[in-house]
Parts: sequence; structure tokens; C-alpha cells
Amino acid sequence: MPVLDKSPSTTDEELLKRFKAAPEEKAPEDVSELDNEEIKRLRQTGIDLDAADRLGTFIQTNCNVSSCQCDIKGVEMLPVTEALKKYDGLKDYWWKILDPDKDVFTKEADRNLDNGYFIRARAGEKVVYPLQTCLYIRNNNVAQKVHNIVVAEEGSELHIITGCTTHPHLTSGLHIGVSEFYVKKGAKLVFTMVHNWAEDVYVRPRTAIVVEEGGTFLSNYVSLKGVKSVQSFPTCTLKGRNAIARFNSVIVAPEGSDIDTGSRIILEAPETRAEIISRTISYGGRVVARGHLIGKAKDIKAHLECQGLMLTEKGIIHAIPELEAHVADVDMSHEAAVGRIAKEEIEYLMARGLEEEEATSTIVRGFLNVKIDGLPKELDEELQKAVEECRHGM
Repeated sequence: MPVLDKSPSTTDEELLKRFKAAPEEKAPEDVSELDNEEIKRLRQTGIDLDAADRLGTFIQTNCNVSSCQCDIKGVEMLPVTEALKKYDGLKDYWWKILDPDKDVFTKEADRNLDNGYFIRARAGEKVVYPLQTCLYIRNNNVAQKVHNIVVAEEGSELHIITGCTTHPHLTSGLHIGVSEFYVKKGAKLVFTMVHNWAEDVYVRPRTAIVVEEGGTFLSNYVSLKGVKSVQSFPTCTLKGRNAIARFNSVIVAPEGSDIDTGSRIILEAPETRAEIISRTISYGGRVVARGHLIGKAKDIKAHLECQGLMLTEKGIIHAIPELEAHVADVDMSHEAAVGRIAKEEIEYLMARGLEEEEATSTIVRGFLNVKIDGLPKELDEELQKAVEECRHGM
């Protein structure tokens, strides 16, 4: 990922020294030990412990697994440390599409792993209702290090909701999340991630995806609350003919947030399709919105769209759309726009009876209210509630 001037100036090595491997206070061994305030926090992050339509639940609290249950025939969910033992080191998947020496964070996850989840849908198994996973930091100044493996076998379909969050009264922490996704021939994987961090939390995901012939990978990323720093740039490789990848993101950066995120899709096989769509709002925070499409085969089609909205004079939105073609017969396009709410739009709504604040809120809600393909109905409703809360907060 290209390096820009970073704010804050804390180095990677300093982050690892600052945050400890495990808290002195013992984390809950079961989700029944969480109080009502914590359960509400999880629900705001898309994780509902009481929902009948969630077919599996994995929760890691700090460094320990608090819950891992999945009773669906044809789907396997395990703490990744157990999967490593059960399947002789997961030789076909462990560090196969990511380099453990990529940076200090991958090295840390490789050498001092806490846990993570292993999820696999067996060949032909189609799971319409979602599984849910939660990576939860409960104590201040904890460094949480996870490595996740997700496999959608040939012809399968799998929906996963991941909520990453902190205790309601926590202010600081470090989350290192390594994830490798494998979408086999004709399979479909919908992965929705909701971030709901705290004001002094640093987040360092490192993600790679491989999609085989006829496979589909849909990624939805939502971050509407304050966070100190996020650096994320997942790379998806379309290796098989007719493979598809779509990345959708909705990001809001309040003052004090520094969010550097985006995605890269490499179209290696003919007749592959790719799309990257992002919506970003800054009301005081800094957002770097990246998108990189690389066409390496004929008859591909790819599009990138980045829209940014500035609500104050303090914030920064830096849109970086990139198209890279290695052959002649490709169809690749991009559009990017960053600006403020037009005075004419507000006046138009005010002329129809809205107060200025109501008019502004309506425009913000419409900007964020992007219909995301593949999002389960339940999470779509949660997303709209979060957008509404965000609108009121602004």
C-alpha cells in the first residue's frame, strides 16, 4: 500500500510496545457473563446473541474464545487454534495467500497468535442465514491478535457477519486481524464487517481473498463511529473464469479519527467482473479512500466509484482511484468526487418546509443510505439504524 503522511505519528513498533498481550483481568469464559450494556454494544455492531436466524456464533473476548457454536450440517466453525491441531496445521490454507513477514503486524500475529476462527462450508452446502463472529476487546490497552480462515467449498454459499468492537467504557486498544478467504469453484461468500471501536483504538487488518472459476465474493464494510487509526487494504484475486468480486464500504470519520482503507482486485482470468464502491463522510476526521483495479486478462469488466462528503472545514478526504491494465481488451472505469453539501440542495429542501438542520440531515442520510447487495435483511436494518444514529450525532 502506498504510504502517505500519517496522522497520528505513532510508529508500528511503538504500537506493539504500548499494548500488552493480555489483560490482568480475566476475560469471560462464556457470553452469559457479559452484562446488559455489553450485549447492547454487540447488538449495535450487528451481533445478536438471541437471534434465532443466526446459525452459528463465534466470540473472542480479548485473547480468549468466549463462544463457538455452530450446529448446521455441512458447515464447520472452530477456534483457529483447534483447527490447526485437528487438520495438521491447515497446510492448504495457513499463510498461503498472505506473507507472515509482510509487516510487523503479520509477524506479530504469526509469532504470538491469540486465536481467531476457522469457518468452512462443505461442497454444495448453501447457507442463506448468516453466521456471526465477534472480535471483542474488553479491557484497556490490550493487543488482540487473530488469524481467521474462511473456506467456501465448491458450489457452496455462505453469509458471515463480523462485528469488531470494544467494551462501552473502553478507550484504548490494538486489534491485529489476519484473514484469508478461499472461494472455490461456483461458490458464493458474502462477508459483512461492522466496526464499532473506541476513540483511542488502533486497527490493523491484513486480508487476502482468492476466488476460483464462477465464484463470487461480496464484501461489505461499515464504520460509522470514532476510532484512532485504521489501516486496511484487502487484496482479492480472481483466478478463475467468470469469477466476481464486489467491495462496498460506508465510512464516517469524526474528529480525531484517521482511517486509511480501500481494496484491490486483481482480475487474472478472462470474463471476470469487479466493482469497488465507497461512500465516505468526514466531520473532522481524516479518510484516505483507496481503490485499485488490475486487469491482467481479456474480456474483463471492472468499475471503481468513490464519493466523499465533507461536513466541516477540519476534515480531510483523500480519494485515490487506480486503474491498471496489462492487456488491450479490457473494460475498466472509475469515478471519484469529493465535496460539500451544495447550498442549492439545502435551499431546495427548505423551500419545501424543512428546517436547515433537517434538510442537511436528510441529504446526509441519503448519501450514506447505499443499498448493499447481499446484505442480510437483519443487518441491513441495523445499518439503517446506525446511519440514523450517525446522522443525529452530526
